[in-house]
Amino acid sequence: MSTSESRLTTTAGAAGTSSMTLRPQAGTPLSRFLSDGWVTTWRNLMKIIRVPEILLFSLIQPIMFVLLFTYVFGAAIDIPGDGYTSFLMAGIFAQTVVFGSTYSGSAMAQDLKDGIIDRFRTLPMSGAAVLVGRTNGDLVINALSVLVMMGTGLLVGWRVNSSFLEFLAGVALLLLFAYAFSWVMAFLGMSVKSPEIINNASFLILFPLTFISNAFVPSENLPTPLRIFAEWNPVSALVQSARELFGNVPPGTPVGDAWPAQNPIATVIIGVVVLLAVFVPLSIRKFATLSR
Repeated sequence: MSTSESRLTTTAGAAGTSSMTLRPQAGTPLSRFLSDGWVTTWRNLMKIIRVPEILLFSLIQPIMFVLLFTYVFGAAIDIPGDGYTSFLMAGIFAQTVVFGSTYSGSAMAQDLKDGIIDRFRTLPMSGAAVLVGRTNGDLVINALSVLVMMGTGLLVGWRVNSSFLEFLAGVALLLLFAYAFSWVMAFLGMSVKSPEIINNASFLILFPLTFISNAFVPSENLPTPLRIFAEWNPVSALVQSARELFGNVPPGTPVGDAWPAQNPIATVIIGVVVLLAVFVPLSIRKFATLSR
């Protein structure tokens, strides 16, 4: 059977892995790419099913943040309007999906270390499909995390004060940003030598992005250098977009004079397009160099 006449399929294997077989391939290059992408996506979803601790700890963390910030810090931070819980939830959503995207990086680094990528190299499949499957798996985890956070938020008093379409747009924007950031982390995961390095490196990047922002306090409350950083921080734009689309913007709260602060939804959309345009080709090229 020639390489051009074969395709990839997957069957159940050991925990966290999939056994790959070949069968005759037909269809257009696009259909074959979509098929390979679905197979690798399913492989990553099956890994979550076989190792449920991955999903369990991904869901526990946002619950802890909601409860911690609501009941520990909520009384100390004065927010007008509906109170700190409504202000907080968009920040928790943004923080969770951004940190959740790091799994793409650590999983790619782990697959490289374990030799899984070497197995993929021997198969007549698109290298881009491996990356698509990896980032799609993160998207599912992030979507489940958002659902769990919303349920927890409703229990502690959070409410959506906008239309249903605006609510859906807010959720879609959060997941779209997380998906784009997953490609950044996937590229980093292929650029380091061990999963431990990507975990430490991503923490150094994401910690200031999420905490030096308007996620937990209004940016106007920060010292001037940090306030300027927060106003231009893409995570701040994501948080403000979610607040606007969920109807959780506190009345009278200043948002800053910087263009991203005044146009958060446009900033997020532009940022997503830029991240995908830059890191999708970079990641595919990096995967190709690993295959040499």
